[in-house]
Amino acid sequence: MGAGLAVSIVALAVGAILKFALTVTPYQHGFNVHTVGVILMVVGGLGAVLSIIGIATSGYRRRRVIVDDGVRQVVTQEESNA
Repeated sequence: MGAGLAVSIVALAVGAILKFALTVTPYQHGFNVHTVGVILMVVGGLGAVLSIIGIATSGYRRRRVIVDDGVRQVVTQEESNA
């Protein structure tokens, strides 16, 4: 889940660069770099929101079990529900 959030942040950053940091003249033909930047920012924002919702609702829990075997040896076992 964390990788999805990282990719979304990169898409947001690249989109912002294409929208705000590049200078293009209105007389150039082809695809509009600013429009591509806006699309990347929207997709990155939606991806980030969905990733955060997925992380928040994933139900990650850690359970720790301690067992005393009666011979003064304690066995610790940790389980994660990821």
